[in-house]
Amino acid sequence: MNPSNSSRGAAKWALLSLAIGSFGIGMTEFVMMGLLPQIAQDLLPGLWRTSHEDAIAQSGVLISLYALGVVIGAPTIAGLVARFPRHRVMIGLALALTVFNALTVVLPSFGLVGASRLLAGLPHGAYFGIGALVAADVLGPGKRAKGVAFILTGLTIANVVGVPLGTFLGQQWGWRSAFLVVTVVFAIATVCIARFVPKHPGDAGRTLRSELGVFRVGQVWLTLGIGAIGFGGFFAVYSYVAPLVTEVAGSPEWAVPIVLVIVGLGMTVGNLLGGYLADRDLRLTLLLGMGALALVLWLLALLSFQIVLLAIFAFAVGLVSSVLSPAIQTRLMDVAGDNQSIAAAMNHSALNIGNSLGAFLGGVVIAVGWGFTAPAWIGAALAVVGLAITAVALRADRVAVAV
Repeated sequence: MNPSNSSRGAAKWALLSLAIGSFGIGMTEFVMMGLLPQIAQDLLPGLWRTSHEDAIAQSGVLISLYALGVVIGAPTIAGLVARFPRHRVMIGLALALTVFNALTVVLPSFGLVGASRLLAGLPHGAYFGIGALVAADVLGPGKRAKGVAFILTGLTIANVVGVPLGTFLGQQWGWRSAFLVVTVVFAIATVCIARFVPKHPGDAGRTLRSELGVFRVGQVWLTLGIGAIGFGGFFAVYSYVAPLVTEVAGSPEWAVPIVLVIVGLGMTVGNLLGGYLADRDLRLTLLLGMGALALVLWLLALLSFQIVLLAIFAFAVGLVSSVLSPAIQTRLMDVAGDNQSIAAAMNHSALNIGNSLGAFLGGVVIAVGWGFTAPAWIGAALAVVGLAITAVALRADRVAVAV
């Protein structure tokens, strides 16, 4: 057998194993957004009888709790495990994701389900961050963004297949059935990672204290701000896509999974395009991508009353937001110096601050009676702020080079 072919084959199986886990993460993070009405009716029956809008808005807290878990877990877990072999760390993270999502399936009350969502979010950032480092090493120099994009492909495919399927299952057999599927996916990922991901050493000299030194770098904070605020625009809309389809566009409930497929297709195309563009011109990808996100969110807010137009601009929002994701991840790795593990994981902290912020602000404007299009306006505003932060960060780069 040709050794190079054998090596390439082993790399593909390793990357596929990691991508199965990212598929599960995509499902567990996003499927709840399409099932908020069902979750609100099941876990908050009294409030549901009084006001559907208030019950849906309160259920959005579950999205924010998951995102909070990512924010807490990404830097702490990535920093604590930086010195351990990365393949063993990935097995442990996949196993934790299996157990915590199983808790979401069985716990009975809104408060306990909220606690399980917080726990399920803890391993998320470290899984993607350390997995991205493994993928980048597998693919070799000059293809770092493509390595990051490959791991993220599992997440974007989840939005094409897993999230719509989970939404359909949740609508037909109860929302918990969707999280049962998620649990099975993570169990498969755990077995595959143990079998196919090769030994990958950590850095024995790294400690949590040394990894936290990344927060002394100003450009790290600016890059995190791009993800946390700018990307919040995407989540402000995506968190409430179900009522946008049914209440604003006036479409039946079965149209929600279809729109989710369309968003997922946009995310998949955008992710692959983003990896290519970021390797070619990272700065331009960030700047134009954030400006485009603000524009398509504004157009979605104006035109979502008609289901075909809603679907078109939902695709555009998914595409543009996913172009940005590998670019933000790669920039964090560029500006972090030696603190690669925690920097790679912190991208997902930033994106999930955006998740939490977008879901929270979207819920607030719905709860005060501004309607279900209001989250799209909030999203456009957040993207504009993200564009401003991007401009400041890139300007600071030029000043530093000039000095």
